[in-house]
This record gives sequence, C-alpha cells and structure tokens, in this order.
Amino acid sequence: MMNHTLKGLCNLPAGTVITGKWHHQSYKLLKPLGHGANGVVYLAESAKGIVALKLSDNSEAVTSEVNVLRRFSKVQGVALGPSLLDVDDWTAPLMKKHISFYVMEYIRGEDFSTFIRKHGKEWVAILLLQLLSVLDKLHQEGWVFGDLKPENLLITGPPPTVRLLDVGGTTLQGRAVKEFTELYDRGYWGLGSRKAEPSYDLFAVAIIMIQSCCPIKLERKGDGRRQLISIIQADVMLRKYQTVLMKAIDGKYKRASEMKQDLLAAIGRPDPSHSKQRASQKTVQKSRRSKQRKRGKARGVLETALIIAVLLCAYAVYVYHQVLP
Repeated sequence: MMNHTLKGLCNLPAGTVITGKWHHQSYKLLKPLGHGANGVVYLAESAKGIVALKLSDNSEAVTSEVNVLRRFSKVQGVALGPSLLDVDDWTAPLMKKHISFYVMEYIRGEDFSTFIRKHGKEWVAILLLQLLSVLDKLHQEGWVFGDLKPENLLITGPPPTVRLLDVGGTTLQGRAVKEFTELYDRGYWGLGSRKAEPSYDLFAVAIIMIQSCCPIKLERKGDGRRQLISIIQADVMLRKYQTVLMKAIDGKYKRASEMKQDLLAAIGRPDPSHSKQRASQKTVQKSRRSKQRKRGKARGVLETALIIAVLLCAYAVYVYHQVLP
C-alpha cells in the first residue's frame, strides 16, 4: 500500500519547482511519467533541457538505484539505461521533510507494446535480440534487471533500438529480486524461485514474447507450464520459437547470449507448419503431374490407334479397287 508521503509526491501540481539542497539546481515539473513502490517519476524542465526526475521518500532505494545507473554508465559499447545527471535532496514545503531525488536523461520513444501494435508482431523477435544483448552486458556486470516487462522497455530511433527504463528492480545476483510484476515472474507461474540470476530475466523475456503475440491478456490458470505450452502451440508465430521459449521457461539458459544465439537461428528457420503445408502442396502437385502424364500417355495411345485404323481403312480401299476388273 502506498504511504502518505508517496501519495503526496504523486500529486504534485505542474509547475512545481524542485531545487536541490546541495547542488542548487532547479527543475520545473511538467507532468508525471509513472510511479512505483519506491517513488514517482516526473517529466521536468531544467537549464539543460527536458529531463526525467524521480522523487522518493526512501533514501536507501534512491542510493541503490543511483549506484546501478552509475555502474551502467561504466559499461562500454551499449546503453543499458538512462544517463544519470544529478542526485540531491529537496525540502518539500508542505511535507516539511527531506525528499531524495535524482535526475536522468529523458529518453524519447514508445513503450514496447505500443511499438508492436503499430508495426506488427514481426518486430518482436528482432527487438528481443537487442534486449538479450543488453541483458547479457548487465548480467556480466553482476546484476539482474528483475522487473522486466514491456512497460520498462522503450523503443527509440530510428533505427528502432531497445532501452531499459526504471532500474528500481535491478538486483545484485544471488539476492532475492527486489521488485517484480506477477505476469513476468517465474514464481507466479510456479516455475522457479525469485533468486536474482540471469535465468530469472530470461524467463521474463519469454513471457514478453508470448504476451506480445497472444490476443488475450495472460493469467495463470492451474498448471502454469502446461498453460504456456498450450498458448505457444496455438499461435503460428510462437510455434516457430517453441524450442527457445520452452528452454527459457524451464530455466535451461545460463546466459542471455545463449538464448540470443538460439533465437537468431530460429528466425532463419521456416515455420514448421509452413513446411508441412509446402510438403503437402508438393505432394498434390506431384500427384497432378502424374495424372497428367498418365492422361497424356492414354491420349497418345488412342491417337496412334486411330491413325493405324485410318491407314488400314485406306489400304483396304486401295486393295479393293485393285482387285475389281
């Protein structure tokens, strides 16, 4: 349940100015972008442009998230999350208490689900390949993202590029996952623990793919594994990736790079149902050609017989006229 202070932070009016106690930087709030268990994120205006600002009454959570963002910034070659711009405290006039906040790069784009609805399910596997590359870097740094879901994936571009948002659930490997969303949590499906390890994130990747292709909202009913298999087999696109999805669901992958390799190979393979259809079409075509050949042979025999019959008749007439006086 949201505490009184957090409720107050979620309802700050547009135009509220947040000024840091230590760095004295000011930020004018424009609108809320979202909130979670540990705080609320606002779109804000600063001297350097538009930013995202997170306010929280939990200073320990802020410290943890800031440390994650700082670690992200040290990873070379890939943007794991938004850049960290400022960290400070704010004395809220009405609350009469210090509120911790940090300021991040504001990443413009669409969330994962919105992008897929606009551009088609064919993009799911392509974007998840990118996501697996990002997760592999994150896991190598000793972290698990934890609360992995479409709402925490932003698609920027062009070209379309996956970025991670909301690092509140990011957890050091070996500990219990700090934050999670039931639908993407293997514990909810009865298929594993909430221990922070790469396979936890990879299970969520599989559910993201399934949910993106499933016409109805997922909800566990009885045997979670059996239900997921049934959903996969009922969808033409998901069937193509069934082996990859089930390995992720069963926790068989130890690294994101392994799942990425299998997913890449599956993208290049034809859909099994299409292969069967093509084989069936080839069989029908072969049967038709065989029948046509047989009919052609029959016509040839008939034509030959007719020609012979005509020649015999002509010869008989000729002999008849030769014999007559």
